[in-house]
Amino acid sequence: MDVYEIKLHEVMWGGLLVAITMAIHGTGMFVILRFVESLKERFAPMESFFGGLGLVILASIMIVMVNILEVMVWMLFFLLKDVQVNHSTAFYNGLLNYTTLQAGYLPLHWHLLEPLLGMAGLLTIAWSTGILYMLAQDFQETQLKKRRRVREEQGQPSR
Repeated sequence: MDVYEIKLHEVMWGGLLVAITMAIHGTGMFVILRFVESLKERFAPMESFFGGLGLVILASIMIVMVNILEVMVWMLFFLLKDVQVNHSTAFYNGLLNYTTLQAGYLPLHWHLLEPLLGMAGLLTIAWSTGILYMLAQDFQETQLKKRRRVREEQGQPSR
């Protein structure tokens, strides 16, 4: 059985890749929030059910795209260091590891990158969840306010 020892180059590359991942994610989340706010301002008041739900869905798709971009950074690193056979395998394994579904695909001298990629994925997915929660909560509150206002206009007591 091979003995694994963490090497300084793994720590340095892993730290850099996590930092790049977080920078991409932070920038992406800020851009998504600005985009959603600009759409709300442009179409104010955004009270339609499908319009509000559409914003949440659009933000979800944009978040997935940001996550894919982050995995692609790791994929490029794996390809540049010749630790994966091709881009498809590198992306697939990276995406599985990003979502914490798989590990054990890198050569022994790069094993530390697998848990670091998993941790980066956990951090960014948690961040994305917070953004989606915020957008979904805003959508739901808008819909409930609209419902209360319609009921009051019809003379029905609000519940």
